[in-house]
Amino acid sequence: MKRIEVTTKSRDQMIDVSNAVQNAVSQLGVTFGNVTVFTPHTTCAITINENVDPGVRKDFLSHLDRAVLWSSAAYQHRGGNAAAHIKSSLVGTSVSIIVDAGQIKLGVWQAIYLCEFDGPRTREIWIG
Repeated sequence: MKRIEVTTKSRDQMIDVSNAVQNAVSQLGVTFGNVTVFTPHTTCAITINENVDPGVRKDFLSHLDRAVLWSSAAYQHRGGNAAAHIKSSLVGTSVSIIVDAGQIKLGVWQAIYLCEFDGPRTREIWIG
């Protein structure tokens, strides 16, 4: 297993970690099969999405904000970040990536993203 640290700069952010994941796969010596990309945090997520138009990332985050309000009198969680926990579960904390000839296989327009929902923070991603 390989660990990657990612420092986020804002409360909500999507950071392309594709190159870091590829580097980890190379360091692990994985040539064929699958790797799991996982974050061990309850207020961020991992996803695969569009990597060319930054508007997609902005739309993704803004629509999640509309669907899951940051503050609500109905939230029972006392930590003040219930929305971040909900977003993390909706998006998910891991993805599985195919590795072929030592290269992660993504579609032409795809990238792997760490989705921050309660930043800024330093996050970990585990690849294995």
